[in-house]
Amino acid sequence: MEREIELMNIGEAADASGVSAKMIRYYESIGLIANVSRTEAGYRVYSEDDVHTLRFIRRARDLGFSVEQMGNLMALWSDRSRASADVKQIALDHIAELERKMRELRDMTKVLRHLVDHCQGDERPHCPIIEQLSNGHDAAPSEPRRNKRRADPARHRSAF
Repeated sequence: MEREIELMNIGEAADASGVSAKMIRYYESIGLIANVSRTEAGYRVYSEDDVHTLRFIRRARDLGFSVEQMGNLMALWSDRSRASADVKQIALDHIAELERKMRELRDMTKVLRHLVDHCQGDERPHCPIIEQLSNGHDAAPSEPRRNKRRADPARHRSAF
């Protein structure tokens, strides 16, 4: 008995996988997922296998893996002769990166707490927070920097 393949449009695949239609198109455009079949009218159609792949991507993304890491994990996922050590190394590298980011966040929090503790928060204009931002001087002793990447300024731009 042959199993009938149920096909879905992009909206249905997005709902079933938890990955937005916009991200599905993006992942397809960068080659993270293969180009899917299309109807005669040019609409994308997704199989249950495609949705399974999208769920894999969503779970990897939820754990903070980069697009490159997701591609490597997907290649290993489809390679039945893979060594689990390869998968483990990707995860260990990712853990190290997450721990580095957590240290940076703790350092930023420490500096901000110090600044907030020293700001009167009253009607006077003097504010150590503004002073530190405008002068760029360290407001609190910080730990030595260890191989930190520069932040992407576009990610920190204000909406006003």
